[in-house]
Amino acid sequence: MTVQQDAPGGRDAEDLEVWIDQDLCTGDGICVQYAPEVFELDIDGLAYVKSPEDELLQDKGATTPVPLPLLQDVVDSAKECPGDCIHVRRVSDSVEVFGPDAD
Repeated sequence: MTVQQDAPGGRDAEDLEVWIDQDLCTGDGICVQYAPEVFELDIDGLAYVKSPEDELLQDKGATTPVPLPLLQDVVDSAKECPGDCIHVRRVSDSVEVFGPDAD
């Protein structure tokens, strides 16, 4: 899903993935409010990412692609997350571009 247009933050859009560190998740559900197609709260009260097929991914460090139309919602989720547990990184080199470890 590589597209030649500006992404949030002035970066060129490229393949990105997102994951959640459940050890830091506070269960507020802000991410689900911003991007319910990507995030979901499980019965344990923590947020997880979902596969493109809408399957909850509960393995530690599980990632899912960030659909370009939802990029801004995912970025806003990472910015607003009170637990600072949402990480968005480039697939090509695993560098975090949005989230607590982004430069």
